[in-house]
Amino acid sequence: MLYFAYGSNLFHKQMKKRCKDSIYIKCFILKNYKLYFRNNYLGGGVADIQKRKNHKVLGALYKISKKDEKKLDVYENFPKTYVKKYFRISGKKVMFYYMPKKTKYNPPSKRYLNLILQGYKDCGWNKKILLKTIKTLKRRLV
Repeated sequence: MLYFAYGSNLFHKQMKKRCKDSIYIKCFILKNYKLYFRNNYLGGGVADIQKRKNHKVLGALYKISKKDEKKLDVYENFPKTYVKKYFRISGKKVMFYYMPKKTKYNPPSKRYLNLILQGYKDCGWNKKILLKTIKTLKRRLV
């Protein structure tokens, strides 16, 4: 199965530790979605994406096993916090996690943000893209 990661699972080392069978394929940009950070059951802001025309989410594609998917389900608190959604690339189905309950914005913790920033580095993306997204979200609340 193909899996699209856009939060802390972008960090290749963490993903490999969490999902031993996973194979990183490539970095990928999901169009017409926007990255957001929301409250979760632990209280900190966690990554979510929502449909938004003319926006894009930087992520990574991994090939994962059924065993990896079950581990991710536990980690992502499926189906309470996240549900699964799918899109297709070249006829292949790609799974990603999506928060159906659109809770309020909550900035990510420094630790969580650093994991995502490491994932951006792993993909060769400029971390300023992520930092600008967070800054924009904060400004809209003021």
